[in-house]
Amino acid sequence: MKTLRPLFFFSSLLLIVGLACSALGGGSAPTQPAQPQQPVEQPTQPPAPAPTDVPPPTEAPVDTATSAPEPSGSAPQFFKEEFDTSAALDNWDHFSLGSGADTDLVIKQEDDHVLFDLGDEDLYVYYVYLPHEYGNVSLTMNAQNRGRNNNNVSLVCRMNSDQTNWYEFSVESGGLWYLYAVDGKYNIIDNGGTNALKQGKEVNEYQLSCDGNKITMSINGSKIKTVTETKYGFADGMVGFNISSLNVLPITVEVNWFEVKEP
Repeated sequence: MKTLRPLFFFSSLLLIVGLACSALGGGSAPTQPAQPQQPVEQPTQPPAPAPTDVPPPTEAPVDTATSAPEPSGSAPQFFKEEFDTSAALDNWDHFSLGSGADTDLVIKQEDDHVLFDLGDEDLYVYYVYLPHEYGNVSLTMNAQNRGRNNNNVSLVCRMNSDQTNWYEFSVESGGLWYLYAVDGKYNIIDNGGTNALKQGKEVNEYQLSCDGNKITMSINGSKIKTVTETKYGFADGMVGFNISSLNVLPITVEVNWFEVKEP
């Protein structure tokens, strides 16, 4: 047994040395672990756009424009309106033509007249009596110019309910006058000049008679002309008047009274 101990010791020594060498440098190198990759940031998705198609309303929109006043059932057919109370405007309606707008227009009853203050150029304001339509009729209006001497004052007969056809006797503040048949455009039936008109800040009376196919125009009691009209043949309709600005401001006119009679 003693003779075997050196061999066993030597073999153990060799085994220990071999294991040490293997641990220090022998064998293949261990595989390096893969480096972790940085995560790729995903682009942020934008929110879905709001739908642009709006479903149509189930009901027609309400018209917010001021509707015309309902005419009084007891409104007279032939009368003289002196515009001395606020109720005097109840049976009237107005509309405007031209480049101006109603925002530049003042119509108000004050004292014993109705005031028209036109705050824009080329503004043509029509005032129409609603309760009755007339075939043969005579109109007289008394009005005073309080602004610049550059306006038009007109009388209107036989205006249809659509306000598209009528006859109009129009007088410029300088004395020129026109008789129109309006049917979407202003057709001159006749025109001329008169010295009967008082110019400047004066009071004038304008008269228009529509009797059959005869149209007669007068200013301050002086007859201007009678015209026989057979081309357009407007038969009947509403009556009214017009105050217009041209190219000079301010235009301020007082309408003192308006009379409707049989011719």
